[in-house]
Amino acid sequence: MTRSAIRQSFDILVLIALMGLAWQGLYEYAGEVALTSPLETAALSSQLIVSPDFWPHLEETGLALVQGLVIAIVCGLAVGLTLGAHRLSAEVGEPILVALYSIPKITLYPIILLFFGIGMPAKVAFGAIHGVIPIAIFSMGAIRNINPAYIRTAQAMRLSPWALARTILFPAAIPEIFTGFRVGFALTLVGTLLGEMFGSQRGLGYLLMVAMGTHDMAVIMSITLLLVLFSVLVSVILLSIDRYLHRFT
Repeated sequence: MTRSAIRQSFDILVLIALMGLAWQGLYEYAGEVALTSPLETAALSSQLIVSPDFWPHLEETGLALVQGLVIAIVCGLAVGLTLGAHRLSAEVGEPILVALYSIPKITLYPIILLFFGIGMPAKVAFGAIHGVIPIAIFSMGAIRNINPAYIRTAQAMRLSPWALARTILFPAAIPEIFTGFRVGFALTLVGTLLGEMFGSQRGLGYLLMVAMGTHDMAVIMSITLLLVLFSVLVSVILLSIDRYLHRFT
């Protein structure tokens, strides 16, 4: 390992240790009514992972997250690339997308339940709604920020619109688009969990809601820890890819 990698690993370990100490300190201050200790939470989390009753809920959440993310990516790319390719459409569409992004999505959940009912379709739709707008905004901005020299070169070469998009627009916009994917993943996960908490009978969000109803802090903290570890792991991977792609811009 290089000296930089060793130092980065050391910094990460120090940060984890400090967070663990802060967690333990809060536990000592607030008590078991509000928190569980780090060791107790880690022990119960490991028990949940090996429990056969836990896996159906985990699979339900994972399936809903994947479906919602795919829908958000496809729809976000379609909207963002279409608006970004046309200057007037982008100028009109951007404030509309920003306004939609600022709306609390939880206010739309009764409408989603009316359309999709309680179950998988509702939480997939709710997750997709959270992720689609940031992906569209980043995709639109990526197309608008492409160096105009690339476009003039393509026009001089008389490339077709499809060849222009395939060989110039999309490759040049990939770094910014991937940043939108990274943000969209985090928000889709939040939307999926919220959908499970308020309109589902399976999934990690449902387990959290049941535990909150019975004030089972051990289960609440354990599931929260697993979700944090998963989101951090995926975010680190996506951030590494994001930084790698931006090296070429």
